[in-house]
Amino acid sequence: MSPRGVATPDVRERLFAAAERVVERDGPGALTSRSITTEAGCAKGLLHTHFAGLDEFVAALCLDRFARTAAKAQALSRLVGHGTVAQNLEAVAFALFDSGGPAISGLAMTRPAAALRIRESLEGGAPGFTAFQEAITGYLKTEQGLGRVAESIAPDTVALAIVGTAHHLLMTGWPDTPDPRPAMARLVAAMVNG
Repeated sequence: MSPRGVATPDVRERLFAAAERVVERDGPGALTSRSITTEAGCAKGLLHTHFAGLDEFVAALCLDRFARTAAKAQALSRLVGHGTVAQNLEAVAFALFDSGGPAISGLAMTRPAAALRIRESLEGGAPGFTAFQEAITGYLKTEQGLGRVAESIAPDTVALAIVGTAHHLLMTGWPDTPDPRPAMARLVAAMVNG
């Protein structure tokens, strides 16, 4: 436990990671300010020092994870011409599931005030599923120009299908549901190799 008055390095990420562990292990109903700070091994009031309350914290956590995943999707442009198109898309789609995706999505749905903050932030331009979709579309168009994706494939439709499926799997996935990766891999293969 960090002693009082001693700075906690990377406090936001430490609290976010602790919250993900609590939700993945015990479910969204177990998430409280105390459970987060206990899991993080820090002072009980630390969360409220950095966030106005639990809803603001949950919104910030979700938006942070959206931004991280959007950055991974934007990195697709560096993979053009390398590896297989399906493997590159799978890696980006799987990133949604690797950041506590199903558990965090479920958490956001249980907290209406946090969900509202998230929606307002996304409407204000914060990266989310739209950024993810745009990155996939751009990547596929570039790969199409190199002849690695068939001309008959509509990049924007494939991107929408991947993002829509990921969203569905995140919203219907709970900690005890089957791993969503095999279903996503099948979809990606069907869309780009079809």
